[in-house]
Parts: sequence; structure tokens; C-alpha cells
Amino acid sequence: MSLQPLFVSTGLVAIAEIGDKTQLLALLLAARFRKPAPIILGILTATIANHLLAALVGKLAGALLEGPWMRWGLGLAFLAFAAWALVPDKFEENDAPETRGRGSVFLTTMVAFFFVEMGDKTQVATVALAARFHEVLMVAAGTTLGMMIANVPVVFVGEAAAKRLPLTLIRGLAAASFAAIGVWILVTG
Repeated sequence: MSLQPLFVSTGLVAIAEIGDKTQLLALLLAARFRKPAPIILGILTATIANHLLAALVGKLAGALLEGPWMRWGLGLAFLAFAAWALVPDKFEENDAPETRGRGSVFLTTMVAFFFVEMGDKTQVATVALAARFHEVLMVAAGTTLGMMIANVPVVFVGEAAAKRLPLTLIRGLAAASFAAIGVWILVTG
């Protein structure tokens, strides 16, 4: 078993997640609840569930689409991810979780993260990575680890540090990473 799917998935998602709407959600939850442990566990649980499903879809798609069509589809998808990574995410106030009464911080975080991650570039990238590597567990573990690397510090450090990050540079690095993988897939097949 190769560790390449784990390392590639972790690196891509950790970089791509900087400034993403789920990172902004982590910031909002940390500011609202000020309880890092249940927030982090909620992020972890939601990400595992979401990315395992995405990796399963990717592996099934990869098995159905063999040959040059798969190579071209994946290569072009990663080039599209590169362009998508350059667009800053916005977190709308209506995306924020509603909290009423004594709702669980863990449950609020888990549900909010699961749904906010639906259709997000890191979820779509998880599908593509699993289609490329055919390794559901390694890709899901890598993308989940990447999400945690990007989001856990935000929960602890909060808004002050998030405003100082060079988001344009980070988005550029994410775009370059996605583009490099897209070109690599197209060239090496």
C-alpha cells in the first residue's frame, strides 16, 4: 500500500482549505461557542463522514470511467480546481448555524460542517483524488487530515490570526498545486 494518496490528499486539502468557507465557519463557531474540544470533534466527525462518501463516489466513478477519458476528465478537473482555488470563498450569515436553547456544540458543528462541505471544492477534490488513486480510506484519511490541519488552528487562534494570513498567496499555492496534479495526470496518464 502506497502512502502517496494520503500525502497528496493531505497537502492539497490543507492548502486549499485556507480561506475556504468551512474555515470561516470554524472561526464563527469558535467565536460563538468558545469551546474548542466539541467544535474540533464536530469538524472531525463531519469531515470523516463527508469525505468517506465522496471518496466512495470517486472510486466508483474511477472504476466506471477507465482509459483515456478518465485521464482527460481528471486532468481537466484538477485544472478547473486550480482556477476555482483562486476565487475567494464568502461565508454568508445565513450559512451560519442556528443555535436555539441548549443545543449541543458538537452536534451543531457536525451538522453545519457536513452540509457546508457539500459541493465544496475540497469535497469535489476528494471525489477526483479517489477516482485517480482508487484508495478510499487513504484519500478520505488524507483529505480529513488536511481539513483538520487547516481548521484546528483557526478554532484555537481565532479571528486575529486569520486576518493576518496572506490569503492571496495561499490561494495561489493551492491553485498551483491543483494545476500541477492536473498536468501530471494529463502527461503521465
